[in-house]
Amino acid sequence: MLRTDELDYDLPPEAIATRPASPRDSARLMVVRGARDPEHARVCDLAELLRAGDVLVFNRSRVLPARFEGVRADTGGRVEGLYLRDGREAGTWEVMLKARRFKVGMRVRLDHAELELIARADADEPGAWVVRTHGGAVEVLARAGLTPLPPYIRSARVRRGESVPDADDRAWYQTVYAREAGSVAAPTAGLHFTPALLEALDAAGIGRATVVLHVGSGTFKGVETPTVDEHPMHAERCAMDDACRATIEAARQRGGRVFAVGTTSARTLESLWERDTREAETRLLITPGYRWRVVDGLLTNFHLPRSTLMAMVGALLPGGVARLRALYGQAIGAGYRFYSYGDAMLVMPGETHGEHGS
Repeated sequence: MLRTDELDYDLPPEAIATRPASPRDSARLMVVRGARDPEHARVCDLAELLRAGDVLVFNRSRVLPARFEGVRADTGGRVEGLYLRDGREAGTWEVMLKARRFKVGMRVRLDHAELELIARADADEPGAWVVRTHGGAVEVLARAGLTPLPPYIRSARVRRGESVPDADDRAWYQTVYAREAGSVAAPTAGLHFTPALLEALDAAGIGRATVVLHVGSGTFKGVETPTVDEHPMHAERCAMDDACRATIEAARQRGGRVFAVGTTSARTLESLWERDTREAETRLLITPGYRWRVVDGLLTNFHLPRSTLMAMVGALLPGGVARLRALYGQAIGAGYRFYSYGDAMLVMPGETHGEHGS
């Protein structure tokens, strides 16, 4: 079993990226081919690093402006919150709220909307509430919401005295190919892509397919159990349509490889590939020793310590998490930028890795 402390590493605070590279695809890219020493490139080099016939699978989920600020109707006190998902009953949401002494019946006023607390939520997130409101989440949050940036980016900006308009983050913290709204955190590996890079990939004969996984707040939850396998994995809805499956099957028939763009795409593919369904709730936890069913390689950012995302990347690397920690150490030494707005890693375990069983 993987001990959680094996996913620890020290990151200098200055390595946390507080804004994306400009242009997006100029972000640095650590290329890891099997057990060899890493190469250093840029995301814009992807069309040259992959082969004609390979396929990239993207998560087309769109990030909602899910963070909001309001005031208590009774005291006027400030309340900060995060929309998590629609509730089970019409006209309700599940939200996380940051304030003191919440109780049923309390109301929180937003811009052009009001939330009424009606019950504690039966959700993965402790402290979540069910609230009643008028209007759908997309409509209300479009007016009252803010970009749901991870807390570590906001904290890093405070430490550095940086101020960034929310309009900038709303553009930056969204992939250029986002479609269905539903995520409360970005599928960050996809943030590196530009229309020009997508055109270059098309011209190079590299295929594209999409899945949907609406990223929940649990993606940032650190592992607090002694071993990763004991961690209560959060649930997320994911979907893979027939067109995606057909694109992957055609690529395999011609000897192409399947590269997941981000851990959310990888999790969706591995959750649904052998299931007779297009959509499901997944709690899949991937750790070293996992038998990969469809993913041959992964484009991913550098992740938080003690995270299930690190465990997943380690499961794909020859040498596991020990190798991953060594690579992270090299990245820190070479000045790579970490986390959601940071640089990326392209994991290419080896040519033989693509020989999946039926």
